[in-house]
Amino acid sequence: MFGFRFVKFQPSDYVLKVKNGKVVREGVGLSFHYYAPTTSVVVVPVSSIDVPFMFEEITNDYQTVTVQGQLTYRIVDYRKTTQILNYTYNLRKNTYLSDDPGRLAQRVINIAKVLTKKQLEQMPLREAIKSSERLAKTITQETGRNEEIEKLGIELMGLSILAIVPNKETLRALEAQAREEILRSADNALYERRNASIEQERRVKENELNTEIAVETKKKQIRETQLDAERSVKQKQNAMMEEQLSFDTALEEKKQELIGLTVANQRAEADAKAYELSAVMNSLQGVAPGVLQALTNVGMKPDKLIAIAFQELAENAGKIGQLNISPDLLQGLMGGSAGNGGNAARGGGGR
Repeated sequence: MFGFRFVKFQPSDYVLKVKNGKVVREGVGLSFHYYAPTTSVVVVPVSSIDVPFMFEEITNDYQTVTVQGQLTYRIVDYRKTTQILNYTYNLRKNTYLSDDPGRLAQRVINIAKVLTKKQLEQMPLREAIKSSERLAKTITQETGRNEEIEKLGIELMGLSILAIVPNKETLRALEAQAREEILRSADNALYERRNASIEQERRVKENELNTEIAVETKKKQIRETQLDAERSVKQKQNAMMEEQLSFDTALEEKKQELIGLTVANQRAEADAKAYELSAVMNSLQGVAPGVLQALTNVGMKPDKLIAIAFQELAENAGKIGQLNISPDLLQGLMGGSAGNGGNAARGGGGR
């Protein structure tokens, strides 16, 4: 009524009440009466503002990439901001009189874009695609030191880069190259697995051969030990045989000495008998043959006497006309009976 009105703001608004070109009241979430013809109100948001962005840049190797992200800022110095930008509020229409509040977000985006371009120009495509987190951290630090941000009276609370994406053709080429690298890595892994298997088989075979060599070496050692044992046995046997031969040689030498002594004794006995016989013969040289014959027959067995008798008969066979020998005599001669033989001889002589 008559130009006087009442207005109430939210706690998220910082309000400056200007009357006749001077700030008469300011604060957060104010409510007051005002006279419309002479009063104007400047409203600045207190809460943080999220601004998404997406722009294209070129990397060090002249590849175009699309950067997508979001930044968050808030106004910390309301006087500086309102001095540069028009935040005058139309209380009747509940809107700003100019589009400067919307341009603030674009200015912040432009600052982030310039800093992003500066960083991407120093990176090749592959590195740029993988540098989202590092790039966001670097841009946040440099934005905090930016003079324009300080003059605008704002503070960058955070900046995140969601993706750095190349164009479709480049992406397909990278995908193909990555696919080939993956396939090559798979082939290399397969080859390495095969080589490892071959190497393992070689080691197993080497171990088997080493085992066989060790077994053969052990067998050789065993055989050598056996041969040494056999050699020792043979040596002992040879020593025993040599001892036996030495003993036999000594025995034969003893036997030879004994034989020599025996021969000498027999020769001495023969010489003694020859001397005795020579002495007897010398003593019998003058004796008649009949006497010698009689002396020889003394003590002779009957059968021998009969034999001598037959010998004498044979010598005088020319003087004997007929000789009859009884069966008893022959039986006695054949049977070796001395008594019967004697009787038979006597009977035959009577006839």
